[in-house]
Amino acid sequence: MNGTRQFTQDLVRGLAENAVAAGAGLAADILVCPPFPYLETAVAEAAGRLAVGGQDCHAKTAGAHTGDVAAVMLADLGCRYVILGHSERRADHGETSAEVQAKAAAALAASLTAIVCVGETEAERDRGDTIKVVEKQLLESIPAGASAGNLVIAYEPVWAIGTGRTPTVGDVEAVHGAIRRLLEGKLADGGLVRILYGGSVKPANAAELMAIPHVNGALVGGASLKVEDFWAIVTACR
Repeated sequence: MNGTRQFTQDLVRGLAENAVAAGAGLAADILVCPPFPYLETAVAEAAGRLAVGGQDCHAKTAGAHTGDVAAVMLADLGCRYVILGHSERRADHGETSAEVQAKAAAALAASLTAIVCVGETEAERDRGDTIKVVEKQLLESIPAGASAGNLVIAYEPVWAIGTGRTPTVGDVEAVHGAIRRLLEGKLADGGLVRILYGGSVKPANAAELMAIPHVNGALVGGASLKVEDFWAIVTACR
């Protein structure tokens, strides 16, 4: 919940111009997910040079759901992705994995790629329950019909978001490895599903994080609010 229309315009334009300048040398797909009021601005500025997505959607396609936004509305605006089950949605709005699964099903029905977020709290981590919590969230959040073509998983340890703290390389590798094994067992093409890491990703640690096995990209928070910082993370992907 950051920015203005002008801020969004400047940010997306800067990223799009960098993407054009990089040309074939760009090793990463770039996605921006601004607040709902600025999606149309972002789509216009992106002009197909990078993708745009929403930060959430409702499980229904229409109806008496004041304040909510349907997946079909996002697609109608030109969005290609939607973030679902972000830890802030799970915590601030009490979203359950069952609700995330229903939203993800709606996203797939609208031809959007669902970015399903999972991650443990500090208390769960301290109890040694990280893998158990993440696997349970995954199993309960992935909808029927999911595949590498319409599903992305984002692992975001809740205790690392916005705190400046990050798990060790070994911690991230262990969780991403567990996610990969679960996906391979659940989906025919689970070995191809992209798994993103999110949680205080910044230019200084991006290259190290992106080099970890089964880390296929980043879900970027605060560092995405500055073109130079976001772009430094993009170029860390090789």
